Amino acid sequence: MIWFFDLVVNEDEKMGSNIGFCIVYRFKVLSGREADFKDAWIRLTEAYKRDRGGLGSRLHQAEDGLWVAYAQWPDKQTWEDSLALGPPDKDAAELMAASVEERLEPILMTPEKDLLEIVQVKVQE
Repeated sequence: MIWFFDLVVNEDEKMGSNIGFCIVYRFKVLSGREADFKDAWIRLTEAYKRDRGGLGSRLHQAEDGLWVAYAQWPDKQTWEDSLALGPPDKDAAELMAASVEERLEPILMTPEKDLLEIVQVKVQE
Protein backbone atom coordinates (compact mmCIF):
# COMPACT_ATOMS: atom_id res chain seq x y z
CA MET A 1 0.00 0.00 0.00
CA ILE A 2 1.32 3.44 -0.87
CA TRP A 3 0.17 6.60 0.88
CA PHE A 4 0.76 10.09 -0.43
CA PHE A 5 0.76 13.14 1.77
CA ASP A 6 0.54 16.61 0.28
CA LEU A 7 2.37 19.14 2.38
CA VAL A 8 1.25 22.69 1.66
CA VAL A 9 3.34 25.28 3.42
CA ASN A 10 3.59 29.03 2.96
CA GLU A 11 6.99 30.71 2.61
CA ASP A 12 7.09 31.82 6.28
CA GLU A 13 6.52 28.25 7.45
CA LYS A 14 9.11 26.94 5.00
CA MET A 15 11.73 29.17 6.59
CA GLY A 16 10.91 27.78 10.03
CA SER A 17 9.29 30.88 11.51
CA ASN A 18 6.41 28.78 12.90
CA ILE A 19 8.61 25.91 14.05
CA GLY A 20 10.66 26.81 17.09
CA PHE A 21 11.33 23.42 18.65
CA CYS A 22 11.88 19.88 17.38
CA ILE A 23 12.41 16.50 19.03
CA VAL A 24 13.82 13.24 17.73
CA TYR A 25 12.37 10.19 19.48
CA ARG A 26 14.00 6.75 19.10
CA PHE A 27 12.39 3.41 19.94
CA LYS A 28 13.32 -0.25 19.86
CA VAL A 29 9.98 -1.92 19.08
CA LEU A 30 9.19 -5.47 20.18
CA SER A 31 9.20 -7.97 17.33
CA GLY A 32 5.65 -8.58 16.14
CA ARG A 33 4.32 -5.37 17.73
CA GLU A 34 5.18 -3.00 14.89
CA ALA A 35 1.54 -2.54 13.81
CA ASP A 36 0.50 -1.68 17.38
CA PHE A 37 3.39 0.77 17.65
CA LYS A 38 2.48 2.54 14.40
CA ASP A 39 -1.20 2.69 15.38
CA ALA A 40 -0.30 4.20 18.76
CA TRP A 41 2.09 6.68 17.15
CA ILE A 42 -0.61 7.84 14.70
CA ARG A 43 -3.21 8.25 17.44
CA LEU A 44 -0.83 10.11 19.75
CA THR A 45 0.47 12.39 17.00
CA GLU A 46 -3.08 13.27 15.94
CA ALA A 47 -4.06 13.97 19.57
CA TYR A 48 -1.02 16.20 20.15
CA LYS A 49 -1.89 18.17 17.01
CA ARG A 50 -5.60 18.39 17.79
CA ASP A 51 -5.45 19.05 21.53
CA ARG A 52 -1.99 20.33 22.49
CA GLY A 53 -0.62 22.55 19.75
CA GLY A 54 1.83 20.06 18.24
CA LEU A 55 2.74 20.62 14.59
CA GLY A 56 2.97 16.96 13.66
CA SER A 57 5.56 14.26 13.35
CA ARG A 58 7.07 11.93 10.80
CA LEU A 59 7.87 8.30 11.66
CA HIS A 60 10.84 6.48 10.13
CA GLN A 61 12.35 3.03 10.46
CA ALA A 62 16.14 3.23 10.50
CA GLU A 63 18.30 0.64 8.77
CA ASP A 64 19.52 -0.55 12.19
CA GLY A 65 15.92 -1.46 13.13
CA LEU A 66 15.22 1.49 15.43
CA TRP A 67 12.04 3.47 14.90
CA VAL A 68 12.70 7.21 14.78
CA ALA A 69 10.09 9.96 14.98
CA TYR A 70 10.79 13.61 14.27
CA ALA A 71 8.25 15.93 15.90
CA GLN A 72 7.79 19.68 15.53
CA TRP A 73 6.33 22.16 17.99
CA PRO A 74 5.84 25.93 17.76
CA ASP A 75 8.14 26.38 20.79
CA LYS A 76 9.65 24.48 23.70
CA GLN A 77 7.17 25.90 26.23
CA THR A 78 4.18 24.49 24.33
CA TRP A 79 5.86 21.06 24.33
CA GLU A 80 6.70 21.28 28.07
CA ASP A 81 3.15 22.39 28.93
CA SER A 82 1.80 19.41 27.00
CA LEU A 83 4.13 16.99 28.80
CA ALA A 84 2.94 18.31 32.16
CA LEU A 85 -0.63 17.28 31.27
CA GLY A 86 0.26 13.65 30.55
CA PRO A 87 -0.59 11.86 27.30
CA PRO A 88 -3.58 13.24 25.35
CA ASP A 89 -4.70 9.68 24.49
CA LYS A 90 -4.03 7.40 27.45
CA ASP A 91 -5.08 4.21 25.63
CA ALA A 92 -2.70 4.96 22.76
CA ALA A 93 0.10 5.75 25.22
CA GLU A 94 -0.46 2.39 26.94
CA LEU A 95 -0.47 0.59 23.58
CA MET A 96 2.79 2.28 22.62
CA ALA A 97 4.41 1.41 25.96
CA ALA A 98 3.35 -2.23 25.54
CA SER A 99 4.91 -2.39 22.07
CA VAL A 100 8.26 -0.79 22.94
CA GLU A 101 11.22 -2.74 24.27
CA GLU A 102 13.37 0.35 24.79
CA ARG A 103 12.83 4.09 24.47
CA LEU A 104 16.03 6.07 24.08
CA GLU A 105 16.51 9.59 25.42
CA PRO A 106 14.86 12.13 23.13
CA ILE A 107 17.06 14.60 21.29
CA LEU A 108 15.81 18.17 21.82
CA MET A 109 16.62 20.67 19.06
CA THR A 110 16.12 24.29 18.10
CA PRO A 111 16.05 24.94 14.34
CA GLU A 112 18.80 27.25 13.09
CA LYS A 113 18.40 27.10 9.31
CA ASP A 114 15.81 25.37 7.16
CA LEU A 115 16.72 24.29 3.64
CA LEU A 116 14.35 21.31 3.55
CA GLU A 117 12.25 21.26 0.41
CA ILE A 118 8.55 20.71 0.97
CA VAL A 119 7.62 17.86 -1.35
CA GLN A 120 5.11 15.08 -1.60
CA VAL A 121 6.16 12.23 0.68
CA LYS A 122 5.69 8.66 -0.56
CA VAL A 123 5.22 6.10 2.21
CA GLN A 124 5.05 2.39 1.47
CA GLU A 125 3.25 0.13 3.98
